[in-house]
Amino acid sequence: MNTTTNQINKMKNLLLSVAILLIGFSAYSQDQNVFEQGVLSGSLETNFNFFQRDSVIGAANIPQYDKQLTGGEMWLNLNYSIKGYDMGVRFDMFNNSNLLNPTGSYTDQGIGRWFIKRTTGKLQIEAGYLYDQIGSGIIYQAYEIRPQLFDNALFGGSVKYKLSENWNIKGFIGRQKFLFDVNPGNVKGAYLEGYKAIGKEDSPITFAPGIGIVNRTHNDETVNSLVNVIKNYEKVDVVVPSYNTFLSTFYNTLTYKGFTWYVEAAYKSPEVFFNPEELRQRPNGADPTFGKYVKESGSVIYNSFGFALGKLGLTVEAKRTENFDFRSDPTLRLNFGLVNFVPPMNRLNTYRLTSRYNPATQLLSEQALQIDASYKFNKSWSANVNYSNIQTLDGLDLYSEEYIEVQYKRGRKMAITGGVQLQNYNQEVYEQKPTVPTVTTVTPFVDVLYKFSRKKSIRLESQFMATDQDFGSWAFALIEVGLAPHWLFELSGMYNSAPNPKKDEIPTEADGEKKKILYPTVGAVYINKGNRFSLRYVKQVEGVVCNGGVCRLEPAFSGVRFNMTSNF
Repeated sequence: MNTTTNQINKMKNLLLSVAILLIGFSAYSQDQNVFEQGVLSGSLETNFNFFQRDSVIGAANIPQYDKQLTGGEMWLNLNYSIKGYDMGVRFDMFNNSNLLNPTGSYTDQGIGRWFIKRTTGKLQIEAGYLYDQIGSGIIYQAYEIRPQLFDNALFGGSVKYKLSENWNIKGFIGRQKFLFDVNPGNVKGAYLEGYKAIGKEDSPITFAPGIGIVNRTHNDETVNSLVNVIKNYEKVDVVVPSYNTFLSTFYNTLTYKGFTWYVEAAYKSPEVFFNPEELRQRPNGADPTFGKYVKESGSVIYNSFGFALGKLGLTVEAKRTENFDFRSDPTLRLNFGLVNFVPPMNRLNTYRLTSRYNPATQLLSEQALQIDASYKFNKSWSANVNYSNIQTLDGLDLYSEEYIEVQYKRGRKMAITGGVQLQNYNQEVYEQKPTVPTVTTVTPFVDVLYKFSRKKSIRLESQFMATDQDFGSWAFALIEVGLAPHWLFELSGMYNSAPNPKKDEIPTEADGEKKKILYPTVGAVYINKGNRFSLRYVKQVEGVVCNGGVCRLEPAFSGVRFNMTSNF
């Protein structure tokens, strides 16, 4: 699509969005009190980065450091509801942004989303850019992860009908959003969900079953581009693309007293997708190379058991994934074009060092188990233990984590959390770094929160990661002072206390030793009603950033970050 066509489409979207809001404001205009009955709400989020070149930590050689110096993003949401109508529009702006590509620069602006929804009786109709999911999202989920500029909303329409008090059916059709355009391939789907309770009224057994189907149809351009690549393969590797792929899923949540069991089983019909681990034969007896298009069916089985009895809480999750890379366009890579969402199977860690190594969900081959247990001994003492293990279907170890945390509370004045994390992280697979060893870490940590008064508090964090791989061992410390209800001040530092002598990215001192580098952060946060402002000076080491199992490798950062969010 050329630039002129893009600009025309953006203008059409803008005019359509304005028209949608005007329609909402004028709906039922015969009612003289219409404006008193409608509800207008919105939000604004702005990020601004000032890039300060620092070649010592690797914050260099991208446009922002070399010449642009500044970059940022903005999202403005406006929503209006009146008499069964819900509508909204979102304006997106990117200026020298590094969210789309951490080593590149992206500038554009336009209408990132608009929608209108009408609910009347048992029927609900919606059109525009839609977010939705079937079950846990395994065969279909349209969602947004803003920190990674991941927005795969469905640009189309949907119809939902309430069959009875506890049963609903919904269908949708459209194309997947990509920035201010749409990806090729039409996506259609439908699902039926319900609820049923049996047994005693005070302790019933409840079921929440669902069934869903999804169909994606390629256009001629996509199929032809696949054919043009595959026709150059050796005969043994040639596969024939098909226009249609079908997915189906069954899911159910069963609950009884303190027990919950969620199960989902999904299937994908044979389709052509790219497998980077498959060997492709080369002509004239040359050595095979990795990576080729294959045609396979796929499946996912996911179980989650939850149990709560008195002071004990227990959750067990298990998942098996095979060939479930499902995209609106199979020529796209990384996180682009994903139509579905396969839940991650590791603990959501929040501390700086315990969250340094995160395993991205493996869509082609993964078998995983996670166990989480918590126990409250009394009003002051509680503990949490977590274990996760992830392998390929062939038994290759990808990730394992053992985590234990103990918390002590003394009234409302003090809370102390301490524990240790042990990890094994297959960096070669997760970060696509050939021949690097598995990262093995031991990370003890302690977190102390003390409240001097209702408005004044201080929080101290201390963590240490012991490892001989990647960048080597780290120490981290943080001091956070809170002056409620408006101010929060932060000072922290991440120190490469024992650098890996084999890591080429770490600069060398004059005596030949690897340089021990400090990565400081200093900042302040101001909160006033629905407004939040934060300003930080940051030096950040290269690492993997994950949101809900969707991960990407981010380069080092050096500079100033400003963020503002406002809700109204």
